[in-house]
This record gives sequence, structure tokens and C-alpha cells, in this order.
Amino acid sequence: MSSERSTQVFQANAGFLGRKLRNDPLRFLTQISENSDIAAFKIGPQQVFFLNNPEFVRDILVLNSHKFVKGRALQRARTILNQGLLTSEGEFHLKQRRMIQPAFHKQRIAEYSKVMTQYALQWAEKRFDGEILDIDKEMNRLTLKVVAKTLFDANVDDQADEVGKALTALIEMFRYLLLPFSEYLEKLPLPQTKRLDNARKTLDKVIYRIIKERRASGEDKGDLLSMLLMTQDEVDSTKMSDEQVRDEALTLFLAGHETTANALTFTWYLLSENQEKEQKLHQELRTVLKNKPPKFEDYQNLKYTEAVFAESMRLYPPAWAIGRLAVEDHEIAGCKIPKGSLVLVSMFVMHRDKRYWADPEKFIPERWETVSIRDASSKFIYFPFGGGVRRCIGEHFAWVEGVMMLATIAQKCRFRVLPSQKFELNPLITLRPKFGLKMRAELL
Repeated sequence: MSSERSTQVFQANAGFLGRKLRNDPLRFLTQISENSDIAAFKIGPQQVFFLNNPEFVRDILVLNSHKFVKGRALQRARTILNQGLLTSEGEFHLKQRRMIQPAFHKQRIAEYSKVMTQYALQWAEKRFDGEILDIDKEMNRLTLKVVAKTLFDANVDDQADEVGKALTALIEMFRYLLLPFSEYLEKLPLPQTKRLDNARKTLDKVIYRIIKERRASGEDKGDLLSMLLMTQDEVDSTKMSDEQVRDEALTLFLAGHETTANALTFTWYLLSENQEKEQKLHQELRTVLKNKPPKFEDYQNLKYTEAVFAESMRLYPPAWAIGRLAVEDHEIAGCKIPKGSLVLVSMFVMHRDKRYWADPEKFIPERWETVSIRDASSKFIYFPFGGGVRRCIGEHFAWVEGVMMLATIAQKCRFRVLPSQKFELNPLITLRPKFGLKMRAELL
């Protein structure tokens, strides 16, 4: 497939397209990408450049990442996450990443996989034939419990709904945080501000309780929380304060369950809509697992299951765009990007670009039999976990969780979208189904 397209800057008419940008950013970015690999427009006084070329994505995220910091969305997220891994910058970010990285080594993920399978199996065995489920909410609860147990050895069963609602409130509040002058609006007793404060207090109460209990026990359970509390930085020998531990824990609570939950939600939707692919998935599960729950050593043999999950994230990437703010002037393909400009790249748009993907709108897991995930990622035609020094630290955790939970649940039941269910996308900080997703369970 040809990758030729103009790199002459397309000046989008923001006045004409402004409503589309606010109401349907996915369609807006897709439309302007059809004119050129570089589009320029303004959001109020903010100059924005949208790049839709794999080499340009590599340039921003890898080769010249030092010229950029996180965009406004994640800068404003500091009001919630403070200096967690998702929002911190520079040397502090690198230091925190060094201290957290050991929690995601292969041997630890092998141990985590036991919890993933156990919790997925418990969830699947509670289902009954014909049960109507809000599958998006169910996946959120399930992945929240997995993150709490695997990374913090904490049981949040009694508070899962409360925590889930608080995390959902934070996600939904991002549009409010992105409003002009929202820094000042936060200081006013508005309903949105109160909702944000209540969600933050709920999560702080749960996380600080977990931290307090672990500090009091002094026990090293070999999980992420123990590492956060006990590990010294290899460079300056400092340890994390409770506030820093809170920031990282909340970041991983949010990012570690939200993205996988959304990916699984869209996977169940796609399997319901493509039942011949679902049958092929079930055939692999019968052949490889022989009616037994998956173990970590089975992961490498679940090739089609992994392809199903990969294809779901191609069509519906949980993180649908990345924003970077230029801290110095930069130039790409003759286009000058002044300091202070916002640069956007979109997984959603790139993953559906017909120059790189045959039948890009179709759900075809078989495409991953001839295209490896690693190669597609290295070429930046597929980057659901970002790239460069800010690439998601929990990527391998997410792949294993998605595949293991998909394999476990799909052996027990399948799901069918209700005829009355409307399906539209809601691109908040993550990509969600706009109207939720009600599905009927069918036991196997």
C-alpha cells in the first residue's frame, strides 16, 4: 500500500470545523488527515498541529521527545494525579520510572497472571444464561479488582463500586478540566468542582488506607506497593513519601484498569458482531487449553486470542490520541512548529489509515498472522501504548491481562449485544462506548 500523501500543511478552518472538533474529535481528525499528513488549526489562541505520518509520530515521541512535554490534557490531570508517572516530567519522571519498572518484569507478571485468571474465572462462573449485563461496567469492576490485588495486594471488593464510580467521575470530568480558565473554575463552588473533589476524596481515602496498613505491617509482599514504600532510588538513595506513593498508586489504579477494561469491552462487542471470528477464537481455546483455565505458559500459544485483542485495540484504541506541547521550536518536513504549539497524533486515525491497513474499518484478527505486533509498533502504524520514553510502563501487563482474561471468560460464556443498544464512541481521555454496552450472556 502506498504511503504517499502531501506533507504541505493543510490549514483547517477551525471556525467552520470548531463544532466538529468539540463534538466529534475522531471524525474531525480523520477528515483533516485526508488532506495532508500535517494539518494546522487553532483552538482559541492555541496553535495546534495534527500529524498523521508514522515517521512524524516517531519524530515527536522518540527522536525529538526532549523538545516536548505532555499536552494540556495531562497537565490538567495533575489536579487529580499530582506527580504520578502519567503526568510528571523530566528527571523526576525518569527517577519514578526506574523505581517502578521492576514491578513489571516478566517473572512478576507470570505471578500476576494467576490472579488475572482466578478473578476472571470467578466472574464468569457467577453468570447465568440470558443474564443482561452492562459489560463495560462489569469489565471496569473486574480489572479494578485485578489491579488492586496484583499491584497492591489489596481487596477492594467492598469498595469496588464506590472506587469505580469515583474513577469514572474523574474520567468524565476531563472535558471540564480542559475548559478555558478551568484552573479558576476549580476554585468556585460549582457542581462540577464538588463532584471532582468528592471523587478525589473517595480515592484518597482508599489509597491512603492501603498505604497506612502496609506501613504498619512493615511486610514486604513483593508487590508494587512494597517496592514503592521500600525501594531506594539507585542514583540518589531517596525513598518515596506517602504523597508520592499515593500519586503513583492512583495513576496505576486509573491507567491500569481503565484501558484494559475498555479494550475488553470493545473486544466483546466486536466478537458479537463478527461471530465467525468468535468461533475461530473458541476453536483455538479448545485446542490449546482443553477446557482448562489458562496458565502463563499458555500465553505464547494463544496466538489467535492475542490477535483478537490486538485487532480490538487497532479499531478502538483505549488511548485514542497523544498531545505534546513544544518547549522549543521544531521543524518537520519543512513545517515549522513554534515553541508553545500543541502537537497531536492519533492512534485511532493512524490505525484506520488505508495506506497501512487493508480494509481498515473491518475486524480482521487474521491480519496479525502476517503482520507482527512488534513490527507494526516499531513502524508506528500501530501504537496503542504510545512510544519512546513515555511508552506505557504496564504494556506487557496489559497484554497478558487482556489475553488471559479473554481466554478464561470466553471458555465459559459469550455475549450478544442487545438489539436496542445504541453504539457510538465517547472520546474522553480514554475511548469508551458513549451509551455503555448492554449485552446478554450465553453460557457455553
